[in-house]
This record gives sequence, structure tokens and C-alpha cells, in this order.
Amino acid sequence: MRRLLVLLVVLGLLSVGLSAELIGLKAVKPGEYYNLTDYEALTGKKITEFHESPMLSELAKQGKLPPVEQRLPENPLVVVPYEGIGKYGGVLRRVWKGIADWWCAGRLVFEGLLMMDKTGARPLPNILESLTSDETGQVFTAKIRKGLRWSDGVPVTTEDIKFWYEDVVKNGALNDTIPGWLRDRDFKIEIIDDYTFRFVFKEPFPTFPIRLADEFYTGILVPSHYVKKFLPRYIGEEKAQEIAKEHGYASWDKFVKDFCLGSGDAAKVWVMNPDLPVLLPWKVSKRSTEQLLVLERNPYYFKVDPEGNQLPYIDEVHFAYATEQQMIILKAISGEIDFQGRHFSTNLETFQILKANEQKGGYRVLPVRTTSSIALFFNQEYQDDPVIADILRNVNFRRAISLAINREEIWMLRYGGLIGKPRQSSLVKGAAYYDPEWEKAYAEYDPDRANKLLDEIGLDKRDSEGWRLRPDGKRLEIIIEYYDPANTPELEMVKSYIEAVGVKVLLQQRERSLWFARLESGKIQIGVQGIGAANLLFDGDYSGSLFAPLSYKWYTSGKKEGVGIKPEEGSVLWRFYELRDQIAKVVDPNKRDQLAKELVDLFKENLWFVGWVGETAVPFVVNKNLRNVSEDLLFSFDMLKTPKNFRPEQFYYAK
Repeated sequence: MRRLLVLLVVLGLLSVGLSAELIGLKAVKPGEYYNLTDYEALTGKKITEFHESPMLSELAKQGKLPPVEQRLPENPLVVVPYEGIGKYGGVLRRVWKGIADWWCAGRLVFEGLLMMDKTGARPLPNILESLTSDETGQVFTAKIRKGLRWSDGVPVTTEDIKFWYEDVVKNGALNDTIPGWLRDRDFKIEIIDDYTFRFVFKEPFPTFPIRLADEFYTGILVPSHYVKKFLPRYIGEEKAQEIAKEHGYASWDKFVKDFCLGSGDAAKVWVMNPDLPVLLPWKVSKRSTEQLLVLERNPYYFKVDPEGNQLPYIDEVHFAYATEQQMIILKAISGEIDFQGRHFSTNLETFQILKANEQKGGYRVLPVRTTSSIALFFNQEYQDDPVIADILRNVNFRRAISLAINREEIWMLRYGGLIGKPRQSSLVKGAAYYDPEWEKAYAEYDPDRANKLLDEIGLDKRDSEGWRLRPDGKRLEIIIEYYDPANTPELEMVKSYIEAVGVKVLLQQRERSLWFARLESGKIQIGVQGIGAANLLFDGDYSGSLFAPLSYKWYTSGKKEGVGIKPEEGSVLWRFYELRDQIAKVVDPNKRDQLAKELVDLFKENLWFVGWVGETAVPFVVNKNLRNVSEDLLFSFDMLKTPKNFRPEQFYYAK
């Protein structure tokens, strides 16, 4: 048990603190991951035998595969099922829109060196058995699971990390494939033994474990034995170019990047190349066609259930090709989808159609709460009109706008009173650092109070038509810009509420790329976006990029002079970035939590975002016989990688 406590304490120091959650815990949690040794220490239960699917057992009998004990690492990862021990077999049917939609498959099978827990708050062991740090948060010692194997059976060792560091990171032709958050870091890799290595950073990087958990492993850990076959260093320039040309590429480096290496959106290499050895529960089959992506089980997958059954339970995953949402809905109604939320709209009509056809399609509709909601954001750095800029920066103006909105009415008319609930734009329950007071901040419908606040900030004079006047005597008119036409009906309602308290509103729908260009240049007064995250500590909607786009440029450039604008020292925005700096560098998880709560308070008090209906849900179509599907999870593409937080490797069919 002491080894377990040390591991958890160290992980707690590195990131957001697993120790407080697990030390003293007497029962493991469904849907979470545990090293076998840790699982046994927590439960007192020993797993002494391992089992496999019948199809793999048959291959082992034929001598085409080693026994399951030799295919698993010495310390496999135990997945605690959401409901219970499953049965082997079956095909999970889904729909995708082709290779550009690779994340549809990627988020189902996602594996990181570490993995976030199901709330998105804490990193857990995954491909790495452990990750420990020195007290400075600069040196991280990682241990690969001994006996872990690539899908072709070749052992995973520090040779793979060494290769990545020496042949990718230090290679100018390939180093743009490493994760963006790592490219500008000054770091080195030290190899200790066949399974142990160190990341050594020049500056403290205590949030490094969470970054690892949020990154597809392909950006850091690569099958060196496979990739070496294409690099000039190992086979010569002439041979490397010849192979690239055989695959339709003009240069070896472009070929290698497209078929062997990749981080972020480029991590789709595992979909592009069925020969690429992987560490995923399912790998791409050569039976795949343009119309059907087939994933087949990985016989060397490193996870088991509490009875020692190697996962996944399901044999294959099939992705049928479809481009239009209506076509995808028809496939669901026809009983051709077993588990899917992606590509289904969150509007009431989609819910009603899917719900009405549950029996016909042999499925049930599972509403999965989203972390995001449509909201207004107020540009604190608008410069084109100094008077409007001052008004947008006045917190009581933002509070007045919020109080003027009739959330209950929008909820009833646009969501049927069935989807989501009236609330402020904020973190949702279940997300890290959720604050119920933020959810309620200025979210009541109180036009009288809104009018009073507007009067108090000097907007008490009106013209002959009843519109409020600016301090310079001109009619006050604010511009709300958006790009998604689906938001128009709600925004028309929001406009009517704001105008009811005397503020003229102009709605402007922009083409998407133009909208983003105007956002980044600070030209938008008030914008509209889906706001939310499972963890507000990382880049995203809560990073400042929306409500402070110019200082965000300055901050993310490393605070370079002449890039964006530097916020005034001592201002609220100055404190906002100061907090982000402190959170990024602090090693003590308790101190980090304190800083995060102060950051939440800044959002709550300053109301940079104003929403009206939140906790809307994505409709998931779930085969009525599919089991181990949790009904209490959040939908989020960032830390949670939904649907990976459902742990699809433990899905099974009851019939």
C-alpha cells in the first residue's frame, strides 16, 4: 500500500492531486483505471488468471498468437466496469463522415500516456504505469509498463521514446509533428533503462501530466521498429525517397508525417495506415473501404476487467459512411447504429424524432449533458468606438444585460422545457471547479433591476423613440455578431429582451472564417459562441481568447512587446493572466485549487459570459442490448474526449 500512496501523492503534486481522492479509499470507482497492483491494494482482491476472447483463444491454440498472459504487460491496467463483467463478441456500429471526421473514431479509441478520470479533473495511469516528479516540477520520471506490446507484438520500450526524441524532436523535417504545447518548451529526454525515462524541463511544468492525458499518445510515443523502415538515417536517402514515391509522395518526410507520426489533429495517422502498430483497443483493418471503416480488436491491448478478462469485450467497430445528419438519423431509426452521439443536433426536433422511433430502431436515447452552452461574450478590448468600449467594460452593463434576459421563456419556447435548464453560462455540475453560485449569477429575470443598473451607469437619458442615449448623446446601439444560423431564433429573443430595457441591438450573422478573423483582431463588440469546458485551467473558452482577444495574443506570444496589447497592470485582466501564470507553475495541488477558485470568482463577478440555457444534452443512440453504458457522464471534446469517458472497451452486448 505504501507504494500506492507514494505514487498517488506524487501524481497529486504534479497536477491536480489524486492523493486527496484515493488515499484511504476503500472501494474503487466504476469507469476508472487502476494499475493491477493498485487495484489489488485497494480492494484486497488478487487477479491471478487472465482470459481472452474466443476468437483470440482460437488463434493462440493454432500457434498464431502467444498465450494471453504473454500478450499482457506484467502490471496491466484494470478497468472497473460501469455495471458489471461483460461478455465477448459482437460489432459496434457507428457512422462517420470520412477521413476528415477521423476524431469520430479517434475519441472512441483514444489512448494517452496518461488518461483523465471521468470528470476531467485528475490524471490516471494509462500507457504509463507511473509518472513521478521532483519537487521543482521540472523533472518527470516515467515508467512504461514492462511487457507492454504494440499491436504487432513487438515490445514497447524506451527505445521508442529515444527514437522519438533523437529522430523526430531533433529532426527539423519531422519535429512539427510533436504536440504544439511542447514545441516551444526547452526540454530533454534522459533514458534510465528499458522501461524508465525522464522528461527534464528547463522551467517548471507542473501541469505536464494533464497535458499528457489530453494528448493522443501518437504525438510522443512511436513504434520505432516500424518508422525506422522509412527514415534516411536507417535506410539511406535514396531508398527513403523511393518508398515515398511508391506511396504517391514527392518526399520521404511528408510520407512519414502522414502515415507514421502525428499529434493533435494530425494524430489520424493510425486511421490512414492500417500497418502502423498501435496501442489502441481496436486497430484499423485492411478490410476497410471508402464506405466502411472497420476496426478489429488489438490482441495485445493492455487493459483487463476485475476478473482478468482482456479487453475490449466487443470484437469490432464499424463506421458506415454518411455525410448528412438526416441520413445519419435515418440509419439510427433503421436500427443501423449501436452507439453514437456525434453528428446529432442538440435541438428539440432531433430529440423528438429519435425518441419517437426508439422501439422501431431497437435503441434508447440517452441524453448526455454538455459542458457548453450558447452565450454572449463581451469584448473587453474593443477599440473602434471608445464610448462603446467603455460601456462593454462596465460590469454593471453586463449584469444589466443578463438580468434583462427571460431565460425561462427561451427554455420553454426553444427547448420545450425538456432539454437543459435556465442558467448562467458557467461550468456545469460534474466539471472541475464547478461553483453553483456562478451558475446563478445575475441569471434571474429582473428587467426592473436591469433598468436601474443602466440608469446608474449614466445611460439614463433616452431619445424620442425610447432608446437609451450614450454619454456623448448618440443613440446606444450594440452589435452582436455570430456565425451559426441555427442560433438566430434564440438570438432574436435575446435581442427583444435587451431592447425592452432600452438598448438597441443589431444582430449580424457573419461567414464563419470572417467571424473568427474579426474575433482575433478585436473587431467584435459582443460575440456568440458555445462556451464551456470540463476543466477551465487549460486553453479554450476560458483562456481569454474570446473576451480579451488582443491581450490573449500578447500572453500566448510569451508576452512579447508589440504582439497584441498588454493589459494595464493591476487591472482585472492583469490579475486574470497573473492567475493563469501562477496556476501553470504551482506544484502544490492544494495551492493550485485555491488559485483556480479565485479564477472562478473572477468569471463569476465580472460576467464576461452571459448565457441563458445550459446543461443541454447531446442525444446518444444506444442499442437496447448494449451494456456498461453510464448514464451519468458529461459530454466534452476537451479533457474528457467523449465518448472515451464512457470507456467503450468495457461495452458489451447482453444478447
